[in-house]
Amino acid sequence: MNDKLPQHLITRRQMLAQCSTGFGALALSGLVSSPKVAAASIAANHMPKAKHVIFCYMSGGVSHVDTFDPKPRLAKEHGKPMPVKVERTQFNNNGNIFASPWDFKQHGESGIPVSSLFPHVAESVDELAVVRSMTSSVNEHAQGNYFMHTGIPFMGHPSAGAWVNYGLGSDAENLPGFVVLRSGGSNVPHGGVGLYSNGYLPAQHQGAMIYGDSPRPVQHIRPLETLRTQRERLNTIKSLDEMFVKSIEGHSEVEAAIDNYETAFRMQAAVPELCEIKGETEATKKLYGMDSTNGVTAAYGHQCLLARRLVERGVRFVELTCLPEKMGGGQSPNPWDQHGNIKSGHENMARQVDQPIGGLLKDLKSRGLLDETLVIWAGEFGRTPFSQGGNGRDHNPYGFSIWMAGGGIKGGTIYGATDEYGYHVTENKTTVYDLWATVLHQMGLDHKRLTYRHGGRDLRLTDVHGNVLHDILA
Repeated sequence: MNDKLPQHLITRRQMLAQCSTGFGALALSGLVSSPKVAAASIAANHMPKAKHVIFCYMSGGVSHVDTFDPKPRLAKEHGKPMPVKVERTQFNNNGNIFASPWDFKQHGESGIPVSSLFPHVAESVDELAVVRSMTSSVNEHAQGNYFMHTGIPFMGHPSAGAWVNYGLGSDAENLPGFVVLRSGGSNVPHGGVGLYSNGYLPAQHQGAMIYGDSPRPVQHIRPLETLRTQRERLNTIKSLDEMFVKSIEGHSEVEAAIDNYETAFRMQAAVPELCEIKGETEATKKLYGMDSTNGVTAAYGHQCLLARRLVERGVRFVELTCLPEKMGGGQSPNPWDQHGNIKSGHENMARQVDQPIGGLLKDLKSRGLLDETLVIWAGEFGRTPFSQGGNGRDHNPYGFSIWMAGGGIKGGTIYGATDEYGYHVTENKTTVYDLWATVLHQMGLDHKRLTYRHGGRDLRLTDVHGNVLHDILA
């Protein structure tokens, strides 16, 4: 090889090295014009049943024995000591068997029982697959929230929404692929915004927060300078960043930053249009409970309506956040957390989310969107069949309920079971890994092949675990 070439000439090896590291920048124009990026397309191995996910996260721990897993034995033995070993609880202030304050009735052709807390959701029970055998390995809110979102009970790992967006790319022209909705002062659950992090995945896959009922849905969404000035500024930044990428022979974080700049630029028009719901009929708004005199019901209904509008625009993964309920007795970031006065607390929280979620299911179905949208309802754990103090329940990670609907899920299905007290799983034990393996499967992804190399290891959402729940698939 001639090392004494004139300065304006380069060797073939240098040419290949420089060009290869510039391919990411060269492809940027394609990314900007068409954001359908399958960053991990190798993971796709079958036709998807779902294109979108809407995750209704019930932070705080909903009581399964008061919602979707009736236990008549609790009423028969109310006030008596538990006849089985009681595991250590969060506060270890354990009382006796505590009957549910609510009645259960069978609904729909499937006859699935639902408590009186959820009359609107019960109207769509034939769309639901109720999993009564979910478990968690942790018993504390922040760790439980991280475990449910990332498969790891600690921060620093990608959220499920980031994994879906990484695996499939965004199908939205002017919006992020992973959106977290907030409204009415809703709080991020314990653990903070890291619950929606991209972790070690490229930064464009992190969750973008939109405050749907705020005059500024996203900070600085209304520019202080003209679009022409912004465009010129972004072009300059992009040029400098591309030069930097070439100089260091490639850097995915810089390319991700460029992509985020461009997405933010396009969002300036897309987000205000998304949040402008004047074009929605009054009947639709009423369906979601937006006419409710209860402000938190109307606010959560706003989130649900925006979730439908987001999937209509191609967003892959949408997560909703619960609002603090001052009368609920739970902590603000985890409003379903009723260690005392569970009757008042759960009633207030159910009043907040029941009609909006019921309306979302009906609206998606009527528009033909439910078939391609997977709706998930879950919290980080359940609650004990015995009381904490006199009228609350402590955390129970040993067996609780979640449900899924749409997106190729077999509606009118019950999967798994807990014992006669609703304490431990006795049939078809299910884990968070199984949940996300199933979600990825419905999205056309093999959870074992959706990996990202980090720290010398191929990491994945389901870690080294997870089985697809084929019994609940249509």
